[in-house]
Amino acid sequence: MGQGGLMAIIQQPDGRWKVDVEPIKGRRFRKTFKTKAEAQRFETSCRAKVMETPDWAPKPKDRRKLSEVFSRYYDLHGHTLADSKRLKQVLQNIARDLGDPLAVKFTADQFCTMRGKQLAEGIHGKTLNNRLGYVKSVFNELHRLGDIDYPNPLAKVRPLRLQERPLSYLSQDQITELLDAFDNYPNCRHLALIARVCLATGARWGEAQGLVPSRVKNGAVTFANTKSRRTRTIPIAPALEQMLLDYFKECGPFPNCIRHFSRVLESTSITLPAGQATHVLRHTFASHFVMAGGNILTLQKVLGHSSVTMTMRYAHLSPDHLQDAVRLNPIFDTLSTLPKPGNEKAL
Repeated sequence: MGQGGLMAIIQQPDGRWKVDVEPIKGRRFRKTFKTKAEAQRFETSCRAKVMETPDWAPKPKDRRKLSEVFSRYYDLHGHTLADSKRLKQVLQNIARDLGDPLAVKFTADQFCTMRGKQLAEGIHGKTLNNRLGYVKSVFNELHRLGDIDYPNPLAKVRPLRLQERPLSYLSQDQITELLDAFDNYPNCRHLALIARVCLATGARWGEAQGLVPSRVKNGAVTFANTKSRRTRTIPIAPALEQMLLDYFKECGPFPNCIRHFSRVLESTSITLPAGQATHVLRHTFASHFVMAGGNILTLQKVLGHSSVTMTMRYAHLSPDHLQDAVRLNPIFDTLSTLPKPGNEKAL
């Protein structure tokens, strides 16, 4: 093995230190550091590693832009996730909004500045919290896989604290009005049927729209294209099962028709908070289930929630929710013995 000999650590005009080392003939490495100590450690490390493994070479700088790192994440892991194509587009939009910096130089300050600007422009905090979660997941996963060797730049960025919004759901009269509007919408028989599946099972619109004949049998429907990637089977009424089977026999699978939902909704007197559109059907199922005395844990399984915490959003609708607050409060006995209205005495 030919012996090298070249070794130089030279301070540059800008104050940094440049290493130029040739541990063995033909294996020459150059790199610049902020301090002389770092340069010396690199020179020593190069010599040791080349003597141990002649083919060794320092890892080149990661010059990938944020969009490239996001694409790499999609190729390695993101494509396996539910709704992966939408996630891919969201990540590319984030990279664009940030100016697509070098990923290794991307900072929490850059993200928080963008977030503040978008919040001021009217983008909802929940959307921005979702985006924070997506980007954090990218860096965590790529670091776990060894694709990057630097820490997650957003590790210490906290999500925005949001005011909890009450969930909207339809009354019985509104359900009737909406279904009538669906039934009367021209050339969209499938629209009314998908809506009925959502109202009868608590399914998301995409889950109901993705039903196929083989998943409708024995008085139940099985949803396979779910957000959690877990299948779930929900019983349905015989009449709804027959409606589905008749439709599939005559027309085949449901077409993509979510865009028509808003058009039908606009023809009714129903108004919904921003962003709830088709999801109001899922909220309506869950709300009426609880108001009728349904069990929260059963509802969790029907909705496919991974945590009961999500399902507890509907608990306040239960007929006996928190009624112990009336019976067990420290002045219950006093209040229960107060005279009836019209017979008050001075206290």
